[in-house]
Amino acid sequence: MNEMQFVTQDESQTMAFGQQLGQLVTPKTLILLDGDLGAGKTTLTKGIATALGVKRPIKSPTFTIVREYLKGRLPLFHMDMYRLEDGDMSSIDLQSYFDQGPVIVMEWSVNVLDQLPEDYLRIKIERLDNEIDSTKRHFILEAIGEKNNELIEELKKTSFSG
Repeated sequence: MNEMQFVTQDESQTMAFGQQLGQLVTPKTLILLDGDLGAGKTTLTKGIATALGVKRPIKSPTFTIVREYLKGRLPLFHMDMYRLEDGDMSSIDLQSYFDQGPVIVMEWSVNVLDQLPEDYLRIKIERLDNEIDSTKRHFILEAIGEKNNELIEELKKTSFSG
């Protein structure tokens, strides 16, 4: 397991990190995002999408479970497992999404963790204070699997290496 941590000061730095990450991803990259509501998961996804050349607005998939962005350098599937309580996957064929080979960004992965491949980049986002308008975030990245260990090594070469 390979880890790295850093802090962003505002939303623009969170977006910049997402763009850096988006430049490094390859087909079948699975990124798990965990953090409280409003932590910045969708903001980070917007940065990834920008780097992939996605032109459509990125919206949280909370009510749709999956939003597909097919036009870009690589297809991006933005998923939100928040509403899949107790890991009930009867409403979604997750394996078919993985088989298509997109970049998958999955929010609230803790609800389905036992049903995911064992090769992913997990990103935990924490607020550094309790202020409602705070934009300072602590990122904890954990790479599982060879592909994502290489990805995190590339990220360590960037300004986000902490």
